[in-house]
Amino acid sequence: MARIKPQALLIQSKKKKGPSRISATTIVLCTSIVALIILLFSTYRHWSRRSTGDQTGTSQSVFEDANAFIDSKKYVIPGYAILNTSKGHIVVELFKDGSPQIVDKFIDLCQKGYFKGMPFNHVIKNFVIHGAYSEGLGAAEDWTSKGKLHDWLATSPKHEAFMLGTSKTRDRKVFELYITTAPIPDLNDKLLVFGRVIKGGDVVQGIEDVDTDEHYQPKSPMGIINVTLV
Repeated sequence: MARIKPQALLIQSKKKKGPSRISATTIVLCTSIVALIILLFSTYRHWSRRSTGDQTGTSQSVFEDANAFIDSKKYVIPGYAILNTSKGHIVVELFKDGSPQIVDKFIDLCQKGYFKGMPFNHVIKNFVIHGAYSEGLGAAEDWTSKGKLHDWLATSPKHEAFMLGTSKTRDRKVFELYITTAPIPDLNDKLLVFGRVIKGGDVVQGIEDVDTDEHYQPKSPMGIINVTLV
């Protein structure tokens, strides 16, 4: 049998003990897999955060829109009032800018049903229609006393008819209504004007034409059935 030289044995021993070489293809493949995993993880985190942010933003947007809607409704003041009377409907434009405090008070009382069933206690032809729960003439009492009414109508400057106002009373529990049927002298000195009739002038004239007694009180019941704000 042939003898193996010691040098050959040493070379064979080194070949067996040495580590096996990794091919370039294997290294590239492993690197690609690791990079793909990192990319997928980063993409997942990105979309996860974006989805959460979008939901939060959408919720905030919805709440902001709702609050804006509520605020807009909160500060919308009705501009007109429809008086449903015994003779028909009278549409009144409210002076929201010119008389804001009186209009606010009028609207508040309308919403509480204050004017529902209010009678027209006094109807003075070619002058005013007075609505109130009291029997007195209120602001119109001085105008009609001692024959001053006809003198004022004949000599005073002209003012618009079909105006809506209330008396300048300090009693906060009382809110009288006056609808002028003719120009009234010194109107702003007598009443707090907060509106004007824009439709239903014929209804006002119909109320004005009712029969009254010597105290200007209608002989048949006449008044406001209800008030609608628009």
